[in-house]
Amino acid sequence: MSDALPSPVSPGGPAAPRSNAVVAVLAFAGIVVSLMQTLVIPIVPELPKLLDAPASDTAWAVTATLLAAAVATPVMGRLGDMFGKRRMLLVSVVLLVAGSVVCALSDSLAPMIAGRAVQGLAAAVVPLGISIMRDELPTERLAGATALMSASLGVGGALGLPTAALIADHYDWHALFWSSAGMGVVALALVLLFVPESQVRSGGRFDVLGGVGMAVGLVSLLLAISKGADWGWTDGTTLGLFAAAVVVLLTWGFFELRTTEPLVDLRTTARRQVLVTNLASIAIGFSMFAMSLVLPQLLQLPAQTGYGLGKSLLTAGLVMAPSGLVMMAFAPVSAAVSRAKGPKVTLMIGALIVACGYGLNIVLMSEVWHLVLVSCVIGAGIGFTYGAMPALIMGAVNPSETAAANSLNTLMRSIGTSAASALAGVVLSHLTIDLGGYALPSRNGFKVVMALGAGAALLAFAVASFIPGRPVAVDAPMPATEPSADASKVG
Repeated sequence: MSDALPSPVSPGGPAAPRSNAVVAVLAFAGIVVSLMQTLVIPIVPELPKLLDAPASDTAWAVTATLLAAAVATPVMGRLGDMFGKRRMLLVSVVLLVAGSVVCALSDSLAPMIAGRAVQGLAAAVVPLGISIMRDELPTERLAGATALMSASLGVGGALGLPTAALIADHYDWHALFWSSAGMGVVALALVLLFVPESQVRSGGRFDVLGGVGMAVGLVSLLLAISKGADWGWTDGTTLGLFAAAVVVLLTWGFFELRTTEPLVDLRTTARRQVLVTNLASIAIGFSMFAMSLVLPQLLQLPAQTGYGLGKSLLTAGLVMAPSGLVMMAFAPVSAAVSRAKGPKVTLMIGALIVACGYGLNIVLMSEVWHLVLVSCVIGAGIGFTYGAMPALIMGAVNPSETAAANSLNTLMRSIGTSAASALAGVVLSHLTIDLGGYALPSRNGFKVVMALGAGAALLAFAVASFIPGRPVAVDAPMPATEPSADASKVG
């Protein structure tokens, strides 16, 4: 297949309505998948009773999704580059529907965990959608569309919590998963109707051994990070998983460098623009998730603590919801800045806005409107950064490598969010107060987590400063100044 980009289409041409439909459908699919991540949150405390299982076991309903998503995202990205991005996006949405139905029919632990794992396999929808946009949209539409698609992760997450809380309060908990399945079916139908299959493919043979090695390494790493606090950071299982992750991933990298058609082209990943953007993405993922951990707890803790606001989960979700709308609103602003100054500048601006939001949170945390303001400021910053990262990645890789490269970038953000969850959990479990015999996170504990979120955003700003400063078009093919040792394999 040819690696040439589609010919740009004039803004007023006949393809404009089709372009609008492609953008709307892909963004909707991204929101549906991100909603799936938050649907289970309202019932997590009730799962031991609902599934007749210990809390330590029901926690796997969350962990299984995380692990499955980490493995599926780069694998689906590579398969999309090889055999068709739309095809793999459809497979991902089908898996979301199947996993949702399994959860909706479950009343015990094993099928719930299995269903949540299958749901997690759909996580590649957003990077696949961004890659389809690169192949199908005219040049002038690409920056805004990819910014919107990337922001759909945050939009769905912010809107999902109040929606899920509302459903859980008024209906049987199974309705959460039936609603997820229903939205998945709608997304599937819309993709079939409006999204074309790209002709930009790499072909080749799938690297099965590389996929197995990456899966073992990532699962070991993320399992150690996500469960380390429960098992103990010095426990033999935790340390063994960390050691296994290091050994397996180093061996995997050695193998990938010597494979003719690797799952992840590490030479492409090592290009300065791609490498530095991915490092900044880890810090951004950490910073974004810190807000999701702090603000709902502040809203729901009892007012007797002196800093908790004593609100319901539904109210907490409604307070968080505007941040998702702000992310969506700032997607075109992010695109405009990227066109004018380059995505590097957009990423750095977004990181500074996020840091300012956490700074505000340290001094403003005693009223509901304080937390609405903070979530909106941080949401604006995330909107900037999430719009810039795909542009930076796509400006440095071949069109036939777009899905794999975007999927790896999404994985980097996920690693950052997992690290944020682990570190924040340690901080909040050690800095506590006693209220009626219960240990609750203290005000200082929340401030430390907010300071960590601000520090991660500033780290992302500093790391992003090392991205090459020359302007890069978001739809440009691989720069001629950075030849790939494997360029002959593409085609």
